[in-house]
Amino acid sequence: MRTIDYTPLYRTIVGFDRLANMIDSAAKQEGGNGYPPYNIEQLNEHEYVIELAVAGFGEDDLDVQVQENVLMVTGKRDNDAAEPRQYLHRGIAERSFERRFHLADHIQVRDARLENGLLVLRLEREVPEAKKPRQIAINGKSGAKLIGKTKAA
Repeated sequence: MRTIDYTPLYRTIVGFDRLANMIDSAAKQEGGNGYPPYNIEQLNEHEYVIELAVAGFGEDDLDVQVQENVLMVTGKRDNDAAEPRQYLHRGIAERSFERRFHLADHIQVRDARLENGLLVLRLEREVPEAKKPRQIAINGKSGAKLIGKTKAA
């Protein structure tokens, strides 16, 4: 696998170092294994779904956390507690994993559910009112208002 040097970006961009670090981190992470496989679907402008194939894992084996815009999904099986099994063929990995997803600002995880061997995470972009565009008054017109909203009396 070819690695990309992002150093020139650091010399020409200001204030985007967090973005460059995220790209660098994602590139390093993708160099690892692809387990478990996953899909990312965009439902509309503000909603996303991540599906991870977690066959053999139950709800108690999975952990989903968000910290500092990083969604981390961890799967850990306690195989020692189960009876020993003799496999003729073992195609379902059931091995421990950690998968990280870097989330853009204002992306919130709304829901996580396990269905048919898939861990389904629903995400939504929720921009706070203070970050939404607002109309700025010119030459003494009455107050600022949000674009697309009427000013309350």
